[in-house]
Amino acid sequence: MDCVVTGGNVKVLAKAIHSLSRIGDELYIEPQEGPGLALRCVNSSRSAYGCFLFSPLFFSRYIVPNGIAFRCRMSIKSVQAVFRSLASLEKTVEKCHIHLDKQKDRLTFTLHCKYGLLRTHNLSFQDSETLQAVFDKNSCKNVFRANPRLLVDTVAHFPPSMEEVTLSVSDERMWLRNHVDEELGDSSAMLTELFLVSDEFDHFAVQAHTSITFCLKELRGLLFFAENTGLPISMYFDEPGSPLVLSVSDSILEGDFVLATLSDDTRNDTRRGDTPPARPPDDFMNDDMDSYLIAMDTSIAPGPSTTDSTSSKQQVVANHRTRLHSEEEEEAETAEKDGPPNKKFCSLLFGSVLPLSSQMSTQPVSNQEVLASDSDDDTQID
Repeated sequence: MDCVVTGGNVKVLAKAIHSLSRIGDELYIEPQEGPGLALRCVNSSRSAYGCFLFSPLFFSRYIVPNGIAFRCRMSIKSVQAVFRSLASLEKTVEKCHIHLDKQKDRLTFTLHCKYGLLRTHNLSFQDSETLQAVFDKNSCKNVFRANPRLLVDTVAHFPPSMEEVTLSVSDERMWLRNHVDEELGDSSAMLTELFLVSDEFDHFAVQAHTSITFCLKELRGLLFFAENTGLPISMYFDEPGSPLVLSVSDSILEGDFVLATLSDDTRNDTRRGDTPPARPPDDFMNDDMDSYLIAMDTSIAPGPSTTDSTSSKQQVVANHRTRLHSEEEEEAETAEKDGPPNKKFCSLLFGSVLPLSSQMSTQPVSNQEVLASDSDDDTQID
């Protein structure tokens, strides 16, 4: 791989890297001959994913050897250090040369500054598989597009420590408010809510009146990039539990942030309807599988009635429940004392390994093994 970025595009590349740093700690780099250079990142709980794709026209020189697939990951902080001074980057740096040194197994970033000054960074990397989130933003029912300044001014009303916000839409308005978990019963929490009318958006299309809750940190990251590049930001989403997709694009680059949303237990119970009853409490896959099926809106045809069970099976189930009775009481008492919030960010799916032909495609991959990961909070509780 050998590519050169010149002029103002150096700052755009730096902004993209700093924007991805809001998501995770590792940067996945994948140069592709046709689509261009892909930079990807995912957080530790796999509930947020970001990707920037720079076409070959973005570079003054872009060379990728034919038939040689190169994919690597490295610490995103080490790459941030290359472009650490964003304020003076455009004034001092004339071009950036990115080169793969096969002999030393290093990815070299060389900044050509004014007055002939060269700054070279040799970064180590690890080989990796293709990282790709599986989503289809074109199938979402609610689509919005707005100037980034509108959303930046809106998000500025929420403090930096705010973790989650709830977005609600109707035919003519969009509401944003800070998310307060009702189960925690914190009556002293300050509530902030504001709304935007449809005339303030460049595009406002609502097919489903719904509310979704997502993390604000990743939204701030993409707004940081969109505001500095002046690109409009688009939003795609359906219902609670399905991903929220944030996108920016022009003729030479494309950026997608995919954020998991909080699944609504009440709506999940309603959506289950006449599905078979839940498994016994000792089934460790019960909660996660239910959330996975509901979040992906998997339609399950109700099977035949099972009310005519044999007496022997009923006796086995009765004995099994009797043995678990004391354990359930202890778990109930522990839950009343600790009172953890019953919520899961479980909507985002990732293909474990994708073929080389599927790179930036946003279409779901058939027969592809996918994983639905819980949030960090669930991992700690388990």
